[in-house]
Amino acid sequence: MTEGRFPEGFLWGVATAAYQIEGAVAEDGRGESIWDRFSHTPGKVYQGHTGDVACDHYHRYRADVEEMARLGVGAYRFSVAWPRIFPQGRGQANPKGLDFYRRLIDALRERGIVPVVTLYHWDLPQALQERGGWAHRDTAYRFADYAAYLFDRLDEAVPYWITQNEPFVVAILGHVTGEHAPGLQDPMAGFRAAHHLLLSHALALQAYREGGRRHGRIGITLNLSPVEPAGDDPEDEAAARRLDGLLNRWFLDPLFRGAYPSDMVAHFAGLGLPLPEPPQEEMRAIAAPIDFLGVNYYSRQLVRHEPGEPLMAMRQVEGPLPKTAMGWEVYPEGLRRLLERLRHEYTGELPILITENGAAFDDAVSPDGAVHDPARVAYLRDHLLAVSRAIDDGVPVRGYFLWSLMDNFEWAHGYSKRFGVLYVDFDTQARIWKDSAHWYRRVIEANAVVD
Repeated sequence: MTEGRFPEGFLWGVATAAYQIEGAVAEDGRGESIWDRFSHTPGKVYQGHTGDVACDHYHRYRADVEEMARLGVGAYRFSVAWPRIFPQGRGQANPKGLDFYRRLIDALRERGIVPVVTLYHWDLPQALQERGGWAHRDTAYRFADYAAYLFDRLDEAVPYWITQNEPFVVAILGHVTGEHAPGLQDPMAGFRAAHHLLLSHALALQAYREGGRRHGRIGITLNLSPVEPAGDDPEDEAAARRLDGLLNRWFLDPLFRGAYPSDMVAHFAGLGLPLPEPPQEEMRAIAAPIDFLGVNYYSRQLVRHEPGEPLMAMRQVEGPLPKTAMGWEVYPEGLRRLLERLRHEYTGELPILITENGAAFDDAVSPDGAVHDPARVAYLRDHLLAVSRAIDDGVPVRGYFLWSLMDNFEWAHGYSKRFGVLYVDFDTQARIWKDSAHWYRRVIEANAVVD
């Protein structure tokens, strides 16, 4: 391969998530999710923003599919809102919820766009949270029921399934730091949630494999980052190893080695957090083969030793390179390093999909009516070059999904952070192509990074 060119058949896509774009939170039988409850709790989300309307994609999905067709993408990664399918998380299904996703999938297929379906992107039914949520083992089994329901009804139309999106964020930000729904600050609940999220993946995988003839491929998406010490101090190096253990290895090791990392188990036991040893049959199920690994990458992590920090004895520090509007360092070399590490230490020849990569910047509509975002174009160009180099080095990356198709509800940041290549005027719901959208269309046409 020539640098910047991609293999024939490379899958170019864009990605979104249900709560971030759909709106229509009380229509057609949808139940309440933990993000509905969290975003309506004062002080949890920037300026009290909620996903009640978001991008109104529930009503505008056909027009949004047309925008994707204009972009030329071959695939669209989106999530199903569990509360639309099972308003109470279990029991009676809601046919109108399923009908929406059938209509969306039909519209995509009519335009030659492959649907890539994420089963869980953080919007747990509130009714299940009230029964214990992800900290309760039963939620994993209810997830498997929900997954099987969708497999049985959408199998022939969906060639790619993703069970869980970023279980680290759900477990740690949702249950330990409290920054995300359900807003808990309980480390033991976080570790239980992490295991039950992986168990739910395993149970859904079993349901897919055992459910008769299936037509697609199934995997899981992890948010992964290289973790590096901020200095040469051995204690900083140990701190980096600990964060790598929680952020990366706590999820990679069970999926590919059938066990949690022993150094991290010992670390938490030393803090008075003796984690119960999961049954071996559960760990074997979690390590069952998948068809691909989804990787979400945004930046690296730089850390220093911080003895006063109670859980990890470390703190993250700013790197020296330019930052996005999220304050994240622009570090494309980290993506290449991550992909090569995955191949050598975990995935081997297993296909990898970059299921999210992108950047937020302070975009605005210019007097000429356009949105000029050269920093995003540079970010995407350099990260795609990093992917191309990894492929040239033998990493089997099969596709790339830009985050995100359009500006949306950015979780605790509300509407203050814009990741889209389509600018959304949240007052009028107008979509405006940013320069990055025009650039990405040229990349897809060329199957190569362009100037």
